[in-house]
Amino acid sequence: MRIPKPIVGFAPPVYQCRRAKLPFVPDGDLEKEFWKDAEFTDDFADIEGSSRPVPRFRTRAKLLWDDENLYIGAELEGTEIWGHQTQRDSVIFYDNDFEIFIDPDSDTHQYFEFEMNARNTVWDLFLSRPYRDRGQALNGYDIHGLKTAVRIDGKLNDPSADNRRWTVEVMIPFASVFECTPEKRAPRPGEYYRVNFSRVQWKVDIIDNRYEKRRDADGKVLPEDNWVWAPTGVINIHYPELWGFVFFTEGDEVCEIPSVEKEKWELRTLYYGLHAFYDANGHFPASLAELDLEGAAENGTGKVRYEHTRHAFELSCDTDEGKELLLLTDGEVLTLEKE
Repeated sequence: MRIPKPIVGFAPPVYQCRRAKLPFVPDGDLEKEFWKDAEFTDDFADIEGSSRPVPRFRTRAKLLWDDENLYIGAELEGTEIWGHQTQRDSVIFYDNDFEIFIDPDSDTHQYFEFEMNARNTVWDLFLSRPYRDRGQALNGYDIHGLKTAVRIDGKLNDPSADNRRWTVEVMIPFASVFECTPEKRAPRPGEYYRVNFSRVQWKVDIIDNRYEKRRDADGKVLPEDNWVWAPTGVINIHYPELWGFVFFTEGDEVCEIPSVEKEKWELRTLYYGLHAFYDANGHFPASLAELDLEGAAENGTGKVRYEHTRHAFELSCDTDEGKELLLLTDGEVLTLEKE
């Protein structure tokens, strides 16, 4: 199946991102005064969700914001602190790494990816759409004004050291990510971005006081572990509809996921079913009732509208907020004013 349906439902985590009160000086220290008002996220879980074992090392993140920037800190516990990539925009996940994903307008297209290793080497890129929807990554994209720092509680590339954790700080100017939003501006209080964080951790053996990626009986390197804030239910982080919600707040107010996002998810479940039908039959169905999905027949004559050709479709519905949602064959979901 080209677009596997995730095994998790719509239950993304929510983070209330408070305003920063102090100037930011990046040094990798998450215990300094700058971060005192920022709470940690829940501990990261396996990317496939609760059906998989709890990660063997703890990972968590925290965020702050102001009118100009988004600030992200992360703590990556564990004794295996190593990294070899030194050139910007190299494939950082060949090392253990920390990753950030940002979809500023929650349409699952035109989003941003950032990776860094324990050497503070970074990789920033822009994706036109998820790979499952035949997206392309723009590797030449750079986050202008980016600031990063790493602090190691231990010693890099030394298994004999008393290694405990590494921490990172990242400052991302909003001006580098709001180009693709409708109003091309920084967020305002009460608004949200869709965000996910990931940690890639390779299984290793210590040979001659060096970390060596573990191999199977045939000499093939074992797959990496993927630990994330918001599990996607498949070994693929590029399911933006399942990323977490970061709400930008002034203080202690608590924001909740709006009903329009739950309505998007209803359309998304049909999107998975339609693509599965196409994979099996070489064309899209004449009606939603042909899908092997609970409630598809009711949706076909009720709230959800379905238009199609043999090789394309549109799903649409009216929202509780008086707008129209439109989900296209390539996965993009648009929020439109009703005519």
